[in-house]
Amino acid sequence: MTAGPILRIEGLRTRFGGFAAVDGVDLDVPRGRTLGIVGESGCGKSVLSLSVMGLVPRPGRIAEGRVLLEGRDLLTLPPAAMRRVRGGEVAMIFQEPMTSLNPVHTVGAQIVEAMRAHEPKGQGSARDLRERAIAALRRVRIPSPERRFEEYPHQLSGGMRQRVMIAMALACAPRLLIADEPTTALDVTVQAQILDLLRELQAETGMSIILITHDLGVVAEMADEVAVMYAGRVVERAPAAALFEDPQHPYTIGLLGSVPRLDEERTRLLAIEGSVPPPFALPPGCRFAPRCPFVAEACRAEVPALRGIGPAHGVACLRAPVELAA
Repeated sequence: MTAGPILRIEGLRTRFGGFAAVDGVDLDVPRGRTLGIVGESGCGKSVLSLSVMGLVPRPGRIAEGRVLLEGRDLLTLPPAAMRRVRGGEVAMIFQEPMTSLNPVHTVGAQIVEAMRAHEPKGQGSARDLRERAIAALRRVRIPSPERRFEEYPHQLSGGMRQRVMIAMALACAPRLLIADEPTTALDVTVQAQILDLLRELQAETGMSIILITHDLGVVAEMADEVAVMYAGRVVERAPAAALFEDPQHPYTIGLLGSVPRLDEERTRLLAIEGSVPPPFALPPGCRFAPRCPFVAEACRAEVPALRGIGPAHGVACLRAPVELAA
């Protein structure tokens, strides 16, 4: 298949016991482009990514929906087939490389293991796999890759470990890369290097990227399209330029207002009062209503659906766009 998005998520609902951490999410990931997913901690971003990968920890389960990779529903695949997809067609970079890498194996051995898992049986000698792993380390700009191949995770810096994770994720040439907070705990210089590296590798390979983050600066730099999540739902979705120029959901407006900007003079940054409600204690109606400065009585009674208000721009707010733009 060559037309349409590489990944389509339809009505995805992931439950933990009696509540949904991801609640009816619909998203498309364009081919060769980057979709940014943003929101505060606890809004469901990471659970969404784990649902796509089939890695939701117990007692979590995917209760409803479809995850279509080029038309094939990943949620219907048997475990063995899903293992072939995971890493081979869809790869993931996790938040903290020190806890994702095995501390008792060299980084080279871990990259080789990932490649061997997706090699046809009987193909790929140990020497060939080693050379390919070293080439993968070189590709992500790790100096002296032959030496780093033999080192353990604790011998590498945070930035180097993250590059190893990227090398491992790209070793089998996936068509889709999910990067869950790939620059967490990295200083700004290393963060810029990692983002530049992802951008270069995307241009080189044509892969699609889902970039999950709470850092709007990273989203502005990397994403072509953006989905804003709140309390398990997508509350706004738009091309990146449109979202930053004309945010429509009060939550998005609050997020952007909390970020300092060089092109504006502000005596005080905006703050969103309160916190994301836990999924077991959601308010009636709009889930953002208790924190919303624009709340009306109807907001507390009706659950807003995501509706189009412009080209490729959708928002789940009863008051958008007229009242908020006024």
